[in-house]
Amino acid sequence: MNTDNKYREGLEDLAHHYHSILQLIGEDPSRDGLEKTPMRVAKAMQILTRGYTEDPHKVLTDALFAEKYNQMVIVKDIDFFSLCEHHMLPFYGKAHVAYIPNGYITGLSKIARVVDIYSHRLQVQERLTEQIMQCIQETLKPQGVMVVIEAKHMCMQMRGVEKQNAITTTSAYSGVFGSAKTRSEFMNLLQGESKRI
Repeated sequence: MNTDNKYREGLEDLAHHYHSILQLIGEDPSRDGLEKTPMRVAKAMQILTRGYTEDPHKVLTDALFAEKYNQMVIVKDIDFFSLCEHHMLPFYGKAHVAYIPNGYITGLSKIARVVDIYSHRLQVQERLTEQIMQCIQETLKPQGVMVVIEAKHMCMQMRGVEKQNAITTTSAYSGVFGSAKTRSEFMNLLQGESKRI
């Protein structure tokens, strides 16, 4: 994605605050290696939080098609990166999304875009999972939606318990996915070929 024109209002203020943060942690923001760091970090932060400026519902409706297909549609292994709202450290992994249409389908890439938009906000994994599911359910009104996210959290790897291999899995579902049989079908299809993060 070309981000040259994606910077938002407040960029200079953000860079100013990062300049102060460098001083507060004991660094010299004027030295060669750090002179441009405040603006670099400010730009990076705006890119990492660009999801606040995008409408995931519109993404889905922009590619909405009438279709009689009524079997499971799965988009799996969607890579994502997000920032934990508790420590503002990254968490990352894969999202797996399934829905069963009810007269309408959306472009497959739009499912990945919904994941991208919600993950580019300050998040917790549980809410991220629920938001993706609810957005697809409310917009497409399918027979049901299920979302599974597997992620590693840098706040657990770099600080705190410092466990490098812990993976957190969350799920959310609606409609026909309330049936254990339908959920099992989805999970079996995931386990067939999905790669670990």
